[in-house]
Amino acid sequence: MNPLSTEDRTRDLPALGASGWQAVPDRDAIRKVWKFRNFSQAWGFMSRVALAAERLNHHPEWRNVYNLVDITLTTHDCDGLSDLDIKLAQQADRCAGDAEVAPQDGSPILSLCQARAADRKG
Repeated sequence: MNPLSTEDRTRDLPALGASGWQAVPDRDAIRKVWKFRNFSQAWGFMSRVALAAERLNHHPEWRNVYNLVDITLTTHDCDGLSDLDIKLAQQADRCAGDAEVAPQDGSPILSLCQARAADRKG
């Protein structure tokens, strides 16, 4: 698996950033936290994302506390973001329905992830 190129990042990350994904400090990874109405909705979301992840053979780092689901995506095989992360993030967004995006302390997705891509080249 290859890491995302600068061109891929420029093409794919702005839309994910607009939907609430943020860069993870000190990692080439993206993160989003959703707030559902209750635990049952959160669990249903996690089940749908788990099926999508299994189809992609790409599994998220995630955490669930009652109605909150916190997902971090990165590809360990390439030590950073790959096309699999983009695909799984897009599928997670579709699975979330009308869930609220919970605030987090991340960085803007494009700037930090593009800086990491530039560091890889340098």
